[in-house]
Amino acid sequence: MHIARAVALPLSGRCVVQTGPMRIVFVCLGNICRSPAAEAIFAAQAQQAGLDVEIESAGTGSWHIGEQPHQGTRQEARSRDIAVDHLGQQFTSSDFGRFDVVVAMDSSNVSDLLDLAPDRESRDKVVRMGQFAPDVQRTGVLDVPDPYGKPQQAFSAMFDQLEPAAAGLVAAIQNGSVAGRASVGDDR
Repeated sequence: MHIARAVALPLSGRCVVQTGPMRIVFVCLGNICRSPAAEAIFAAQAQQAGLDVEIESAGTGSWHIGEQPHQGTRQEARSRDIAVDHLGQQFTSSDFGRFDVVVAMDSSNVSDLLDLAPDRESRDKVVRMGQFAPDVQRTGVLDVPDPYGKPQQAFSAMFDQLEPAAAGLVAAIQNGSVAGRASVGDDR
């Protein structure tokens, strides 16, 4: 059973009544490192919190369509007992119609997504993962750095950053404050 809920669109502040699960997609560049990790981490936390959500991840690029997540992402997920079950896919302009919230991993992803967005309503769905981190006010860090091509420690650091940000996103959904369009100019 799905209940109706009011969803505030991030930038416009408009509320719409919606039934069914909130649909969220996590987006990075290639969809093999950050976004599948964010999807898996958030899925576990959302399930534990009892959230009614549908979750996917995608990349803005097409290089890794159909591929498993990067070995570094899979290895770190295994070490934390987080299930990662994903094949790479590309986010397209039409995907804005499928999702309520589009969570970008960094400012470059935000820029790419805003370029893809067919209208203001679509642009208003874009948020940045780092804005949900509990220490964002202190650190100002909004971007989740891409670990691709880096040692395993970079994948560990990515998970260390994603886990509290995912918890912050869970809390934001629970209290109805999923808001605040991502800034493109802030590249921290």
